[in-house]
Amino acid sequence: MKRRLIETIALALLRGIALAVLLATVLLIGSIVRGGIGVVSWEFLASAPTEGMTHGGIFPAIFGTICITLLMIVMALPLGVCAAIYMVEYAGASGLARVIRASVNNLAGVPSIVFGLFGVGFFILFVGRSIDGVRGGALLFGQPAMLWAAATLAVLVLPVIIVNTAEALTAVPRSHREASFALGATRWQTVSRVVLPQARAGILTGSILSISRGAGETAPILFTGCAYFLPRLPIVHLSIPFTELSIPMVNPLDQFMELSYHIFIMATQSTDAALTRPIQYGTTLVLVGLTFVLNLAAISLRVRYRRGLETR
Repeated sequence: MKRRLIETIALALLRGIALAVLLATVLLIGSIVRGGIGVVSWEFLASAPTEGMTHGGIFPAIFGTICITLLMIVMALPLGVCAAIYMVEYAGASGLARVIRASVNNLAGVPSIVFGLFGVGFFILFVGRSIDGVRGGALLFGQPAMLWAAATLAVLVLPVIIVNTAEALTAVPRSHREASFALGATRWQTVSRVVLPQARAGILTGSILSISRGAGETAPILFTGCAYFLPRLPIVHLSIPFTELSIPMVNPLDQFMELSYHIFIMATQSTDAALTRPIQYGTTLVLVGLTFVLNLAAISLRVRYRRGLETR
């Protein structure tokens, strides 16, 4: 009787906590949608800020967010997946491997502002200034830029990608590896043809969720490349030799605008925060929508690859 009472109370408490979290999420998203739905329009999405960011749109911030997210993926995803494969499949259970795993797990819990300060100290002041010292001339690499902001975000999401990938690899039954070895396959053949196909859904899901977190971070890019107001796009035109043609491309050494930083600046640094409040809500709605699309892509990929494995 006492056990049933305790179980009933525990179940009611858990349900109450779950409903409270769900209610808070619904209220938060409802508030964002209600405040921003009337602001978001094609003109708002496709135009640059005007009149001291009190009017106009957010296209430079959307463009900068997409560029820095893609650059972060290129830097973090291959490195994180390869590191997890080495830790799970090759490093074994040695003391050094356990220390590396513990370090990666602890690194995943470091506050994001610490990564921002690390980005300034290591990427800009050490790496960038060293490159400028070798090449001579004015500062080019040793100043805030999209390249260093993306590198800082890549360092931020790298531990999360490693942990998620390692968990997906560990979930593959050991008997599948042993069966592959028994058939004469090498370790790399086992990893590439047996383990990775089964872990692919978990790897992609964890990686996309990590990337969606990085795309919404503000602290790591505060000092490493984000601009307060930059109505132009970070694009440079490269001339083709012996022709009069030029190719437009994203300049990774230029500064940029970003959605989360745009919200932060308008909410804290604007001379009239009340006047920019509708733009704040609209920008927040766009950022939440972008994060929702990334999460939806992760769910779709997971379902697709699970169905693919089940039909084999």
